[in-house]
Amino acid sequence: FILLFTPTAAIDSAACSSLTSLFQKSTSPPIQQFNRIFFIRIMSDNNGEDDMMMLMCTSCGITAEVDDVKLKNCNDCDLVRYCSIKCQKEHRPKHKRACKKRAAELHDEILFKQPESTHLGDCPICCLPLSLVESKSSLYSCCSKMICNGCVVANHISVAEKEEEIRKSCPFCRQPMSSTQKEADRKTMKRIEVNDPVALRQWGYKCFSEGDHRSAFEYWTRAAKLGDASAHYELSHSYKEGKGGVEKDEKLELYHLEQAAICGHPEARHNLGCAEGGNRRFDRSTKHLNIAATQGDDDSIKMLMEIFKGGFVSKENLAAALRGHQAAVDATKSPQREAAEAFGTLWSEKVIT
Repeated sequence: FILLFTPTAAIDSAACSSLTSLFQKSTSPPIQQFNRIFFIRIMSDNNGEDDMMMLMCTSCGITAEVDDVKLKNCNDCDLVRYCSIKCQKEHRPKHKRACKKRAAELHDEILFKQPESTHLGDCPICCLPLSLVESKSSLYSCCSKMICNGCVVANHISVAEKEEEIRKSCPFCRQPMSSTQKEADRKTMKRIEVNDPVALRQWGYKCFSEGDHRSAFEYWTRAAKLGDASAHYELSHSYKEGKGGVEKDEKLELYHLEQAAICGHPEARHNLGCAEGGNRRFDRSTKHLNIAATQGDDDSIKMLMEIFKGGFVSKENLAAALRGHQAAVDATKSPQREAAEAFGTLWSEKVIT
């Protein structure tokens, strides 16, 4: 017991561990306090100060291992942990500044991460990236799948002389093609009933084209909650223009643009780059434009060329963006897609969606 009165700096980790095990079941407050001291010493020696702080309440010092308390991370920064909401509120004035700084860093890590693909993804049949040019693919209401014209044409050619019924079916799910717009709408509503984000977004487009902006906003909101990038993009326009029964809100406009960009929407990313440039934050602007350019966005590569003329982008960065842009465009090409484009409107004709 003489170790209890010895300065902790003079006690090695093995002795601390022995005392922690000895006093772990004690309910005496003084003994519990000694136990905390020894536990903190062990964790500090073995894991370092940062790891030690994650095993104790930052406000009151209660340790998870010794006091058998479940600690919760700070929701914004994950730098510290608390044993209760009371401790979190009491420590907030001291932690607020560091919390905001770390939260901003974490947000930027996610925001400026290069997406694996665009929001359109890959064709479900040939598994090649879909082109950003809308006329080069078709959306089918039966399964809410976007299929490249190359696969549509290949499907027509392969079965044109064999089975007439298959030729008139969806290339992906083989459901019969819609013969009228009413039938296509019925299929879309079935997809909406199972919360298909693509169907919700497309129905929002339909409502918007008919002048029902409020309903369009509601459908886009539902689709955005399910992670649809295009729905986030449309909501950003709604908050920018104040349509759909909502007032203009720059913060919500920016939020939805960022969510769309994180999900791989190059147009949203381009708009963010332009907005940052307008705020004279050229470093962030070029980051956004570089990411959008390497996704194949033509407007972003043109904007980078203009910024290069102004001296805000280096020659090396522009060259890297041009190579990335070309690689993204080339990845969407294939022999059967080129054949579909050669057939022109004969085979690239849009189906009823």
